[in-house]
Amino acid sequence: MNGAENRGRESWVLLQVGNRRFALPAQSVMELAPPVRLHRFPQTSKLIAGVIVRRGRIVPVYDVAPILSGRESSVHRFYLIAERMFGKNKEASAIPVNGECELATAEMLPPAAGSPNSFAGKLEIQEEDVSVLDLEKLLDVSQNAASESRDAEGHR
Repeated sequence: MNGAENRGRESWVLLQVGNRRFALPAQSVMELAPPVRLHRFPQTSKLIAGVIVRRGRIVPVYDVAPILSGRESSVHRFYLIAERMFGKNKEASAIPVNGECELATAEMLPPAAGSPNSFAGKLEIQEEDVSVLDLEKLLDVSQNAASESRDAEGHR
C-alpha cells in the first residue's frame, strides 16, 4: 500500500472481548498490561470490576464483556489501558481482554444499522467487520445504570 492509498486511514488496536474482536483508536491506547492483582471493593456499579495499580496510578477496571458479548468473560490475559474523557479530564481506564491485541490500519466506516450507540463505526479487516468502540459512551456508568433500570422496569 502506498502513501496515497493510506490517506484517510487510521491506526486501530484490535482487541478480543469474549468471542468477538473490537477496535479502539490507537492514539487512545496507553498500554497492554499483564495480569496484575485486581483490587475489588464494595460499589454499586456492575460495570466496575475493581481497580489495578499501574505505574503508581490507580486505574479503574471496567468489565465490558456482559455489554459487548452478553456474558461475563472467563479468561483475562491482559488489561488494555486506554485514555478516555471523564467529564473535562482524561482518565486511564482498563478493559480486561482475553486474547492477543494487534495493530491495524483501516478507514472507519459508519456503524452497521441498529448498532448500539457505543459503536462509533466499523472496520473491514480481512473480510471481517470489526466494531469500533466509543469508550466514553461504553463506559458511561450513568447511561448503563439508566438502561439497566429501564430493563428491570420492563421485566416487572
